[in-house]
Amino acid sequence: MSKLALVTGATSGIGRAFAERFAADGYDLIVVGRRRDRLAAFASGHPGVRVRTVAADLSTEEGIDSVAEYCAGEPLDVLVNNAGVSHYMPLAELPADKARELVNVKVLAPTLLMRAAVGGMQQRGTGTLINVAGMIAFSGPADPSVMPRRAVYAGTLAHLVAMTQALSAELAGTGVRAHVVCPGVVATEFHSAQGLDMSAVPRMSAEDLVTGALRGLELGEVVSAPGVEDPGLLQDVFAADLAAFGGQSPQLATRYRSS
Repeated sequence: MSKLALVTGATSGIGRAFAERFAADGYDLIVVGRRRDRLAAFASGHPGVRVRTVAADLSTEEGIDSVAEYCAGEPLDVLVNNAGVSHYMPLAELPADKARELVNVKVLAPTLLMRAAVGGMQQRGTGTLINVAGMIAFSGPADPSVMPRRAVYAGTLAHLVAMTQALSAELAGTGVRAHVVCPGVVATEFHSAQGLDMSAVPRMSAEDLVTGALRGLELGEVVSAPGVEDPGLLQDVFAADLAAFGGQSPQLATRYRSS
């Protein structure tokens, strides 16, 4: 019996590369995207694979609920939460509808799709949840010279990292794994769609990014960063997180007391 993977944002870039990899590995697929023409083209381009297409806008409650039904009702082996929107702009300049779209796609949709899928995976004792975040998740402490500013976008990716780490701990011993991959700059339509020319910037291929994520899973990593050569850098970040978490006290810290 073939394994089954559901991939959101599967019609281009990283999502398409994930779908292509799973198709090559013999998975049946449920591919999710906004554009029916691209979904149909993907399906027709893979005649040897069982491909079901779902046209859904994950910035809307209706779109999220429709995909969640597949996550709850199908015996998924893999769920890839890849769908994304860019909206790189400072908070004060970010229109409310774009802020809502960004949070729905990168926070609410992954949360509800994983919630819908994880129960069945636990019952079957197997399954993999993959979230696509980005290295911008670690950019919060950067000083004001680092541009472009993108507070909401960075916050959504940081949420995915922290949520996946906490979820991985919740799922320990169940046979279900949670993983988040953090790309740097990847050669996709993501930046050109917002009018940014990245042609002079070194970029990783989407295929290499997928290779890194899947190899990270094999290595037992919860957070993979395919463009970071030294894994100790990430471990230092996580060790500092835990040190700060463990260093708290019910007593007011000295520096906050009146002089």
